[in-house]
Amino acid sequence: MKRLLKCAAFILGSAVITCAQQTIFNVPSSDVMDRGKVYGELDASFKPTDSAAVSKFSSFVPRVVVGIGGKVEVGFNLTGNIQPGADSTTLVPTIKWKFYENKAKDTALIAGTNFYIPVRNRSYNFGTYSYLAVSKTINKTRLTAGGYIASKNVFAANAVRAGGQFGFEQTVNGKFSVAADWITGKHASGYFTPGLIYKPTPKVTTYWAY
Repeated sequence: MKRLLKCAAFILGSAVITCAQQTIFNVPSSDVMDRGKVYGELDASFKPTDSAAVSKFSSFVPRVVVGIGGKVEVGFNLTGNIQPGADSTTLVPTIKWKFYENKAKDTALIAGTNFYIPVRNRSYNFGTYSYLAVSKTINKTRLTAGGYIASKNVFAANAVRAGGQFGFEQTVNGKFSVAADWITGKHASGYFTPGLIYKPTPKVTTYWAY
């Protein structure tokens, strides 16, 4: 199902952070929060209704990310908040580690895991989504590529899913970037998502994607 995705992100802290998002849109980026920095985001998804060519609210996902030092960040997502329909509320703690970085070559390696803990209308008790990726920056373009594995029921009912995940980010100027990401596979998270990133102020970033 195609979705129109709109999300706004807010960066909190005393310093201006230019690269702080935990994901590009859905694929984890190679950015990691500095120690003590906090990042908050609200993802809102909309989709057309079956009866009219208008958008109707579908779901929202609040997210917070904290840098804990050592090029490690931890986060927390609250997913499964769906309207209309029965909520399948799920707690999703996350951790991401940038375990290698070569600034001279603009290259980085990251690894991470999201832990899925359903608490309402549960179809499973616990799951994980883990990934390993490399990013390379060339002038104003950053490319990300890697692989993932999701345990049974996280991306597909009664099935483990694995595949590739890819990202593209092109800086236009200090306020605008063009981006896209893709998680491969036929499952609940198998999307190609292109869009625009707009920063109206140094501490606020908005994401507009389809």
